[in-house]
Amino acid sequence: MVRKHILHMLTPLKHMSPFDVNMALDAGFDAVVPYVGADLGEVTGLVQDAIFSRPPDAGLATGIFIAGKDASLALDMFGAAKKAMVPPFQVSVFADPAGSFTTAAAMVAKVEKALEKSFGRGLKDTRVTVFGATGVVGFCTAVIAAGQGARVTLAGHDGAGRVRAAAAEIESRFKLAVEAADGSGDAAKTKLVAASEVVLACAKAGVQVISKAQLKSEALLIAADVNAVPPAGIEGLAVNADGVPLEATKAVGIGPLAIGNVKYKVEFGLFKRMIEAEKTVTLDFQDAFSLARELAK
Repeated sequence: MVRKHILHMLTPLKHMSPFDVNMALDAGFDAVVPYVGADLGEVTGLVQDAIFSRPPDAGLATGIFIAGKDASLALDMFGAAKKAMVPPFQVSVFADPAGSFTTAAAMVAKVEKALEKSFGRGLKDTRVTVFGATGVVGFCTAVIAAGQGARVTLAGHDGAGRVRAAAAEIESRFKLAVEAADGSGDAAKTKLVAASEVVLACAKAGVQVISKAQLKSEALLIAADVNAVPPAGIEGLAVNADGVPLEATKAVGIGPLAIGNVKYKVEFGLFKRMIEAEKTVTLDFQDAFSLARELAK
């Protein structure tokens, strides 16, 4: 019997992202079903409805996708979904809230590749500052970079308070130490860039975070931006830049389309992995980063 591949998509938000729906269907799922406004306490019941409604051998054709815009909540929902399994009734689970796991994975993988190619070094002990660090992409980017041994600083556009809370969450949840700093004004940002070897702009779309003048730092090696909506998050960085020299600096830039190309392939690839796996899989930001490293050029 050929079974339909069904993906149940859970989000605590009012709407499921059309981006994720399109990606899942294009990857090969026969049906995707959104569950909006789903909270953590409802995950177990929803997952168990999905696993018990089909025989155990249909587990490979059934998937759970965790969405939303909160990385910590998504990981909690991801954990709850895994705990809800009752072997042999099991299904695959993939978490990617607001596309943040796959976007962050692509960004860090592209930076890592550029460091190796242009400067003959890796992320370990590299000084990395994340602007837009209170957002879901910035948070995940910091976690992945710190996990590779980078010395990560979270820069807060509204002061150090919220980024201190984010840093505490990263240390508590992932056992990774990151710093928090005030990035609320031009002087503060200039100081942070001057102390960094890599700057990552993860702010919301259409917001310029770093100016050309602030990029003129002797220490800076890489500047990368995920914002494709004008104005650029990093002034003067082209959307399609892919390891190209930045004007009047020794650094190279990576634009949002170069990052987005890898992000797209990673999310698509992980959906395909769910469909094609010979046994059920659970996929989070670590799996996204492993695949991004394979795809980054």
